[in-house]
Amino acid sequence: MTTLAPMRSPCPPGACDCGRDLLLEMPDADLRILLLTREQEKILLARLEQLKDLADLQHLQKRMFEQLGIRVEVSPGFHEVRTMLGIDIQIEELPGLCRKTRKSIPAAIRRSLNNNPEIAFELLNAHDLLRDT
Repeated sequence: MTTLAPMRSPCPPGACDCGRDLLLEMPDADLRILLLTREQEKILLARLEQLKDLADLQHLQKRMFEQLGIRVEVSPGFHEVRTMLGIDIQIEELPGLCRKTRKSIPAAIRRSLNNNPEIAFELLNAHDLLRDT
């Protein structure tokens, strides 16, 4: 007897545009995103707020993609980076990903960057923006 992993409960009608129901109806859909329950989302956000360095961020990006199918891109913004708001954090559109989750993941990463500006400097340096300083 196999037990299924708990799936995320549906959002209230009209409150979200995640497309959970459409995702469940598709026969060959990737349902990994629905494994992110609200409790697990809280754990993920807490972990994102406690980043140690750029390698830790990259590791979490890789794990989120492998386990949930969430692709998060973090890079310096197109214009100057004067504050952490200049760091561009994009989440690829993914059916089943809740609207609130799409907003809370970048917010958690920004809080971590504000608490550890060294990570932002590593990110800028990795994109060769601090080459001559």
